[in-house]
Amino acid sequence: MMMTTNPLPLRDRLLVPLHAGAVTLTPLTPAHRDALRAACAADSEIWQIYPTNYAPAAFDTSFDALMANRSRLPFAVFREESLVGMTAYLRIEESAQTLEIGNSYIMPEERGTGLNGTMKRLMIDHAFASGIRRIEFRIDARNTRSQGAVRKIGAQPEGVLRAERITWTGHVRDTMLFSLLREDWESAPGR
Repeated sequence: MMMTTNPLPLRDRLLVPLHAGAVTLTPLTPAHRDALRAACAADSEIWQIYPTNYAPAAFDTSFDALMANRSRLPFAVFREESLVGMTAYLRIEESAQTLEIGNSYIMPEERGTGLNGTMKRLMIDHAFASGIRRIEFRIDARNTRSQGAVRKIGAQPEGVLRAERITWTGHVRDTMLFSLLREDWESAPGR
């Protein structure tokens, strides 16, 4: 993959709409609040293993914090015209050419349909085309579904960050660290 020189700041290059077939990622805005609230309410139990709670009772506070957090570049995830989840670029280190993909959630009925893989491939392709050389995924050690998903796209496990953070429930979380390098992605079969 050839990088092009672009005078725009990395943040502006990264936070653009991305499309593949029926899947669209669009920069998250306050206009997405109600549709995302409904999507997040479809699986209230999953928030127990997330660092932040987007269940109905906490949604507005969490959404407002996400929108105010300039270190995250959040996207609304659509299948056709329906908002079905969210994801984000975070921990963006332009000088190191690294970032993390996370803050990802998709509705239960979209899991196992290929949407997550499409969403991740869009973000990975775009990040590498924008000058990133290393992408990280930091996943709660209890979240085996997400670990399997990033392994499936070729991310390599690097280890466990023990007691790395405390979640909104008070759980002291061990975090699985995975990475994907540009050269690995370029040579990945069937990416």
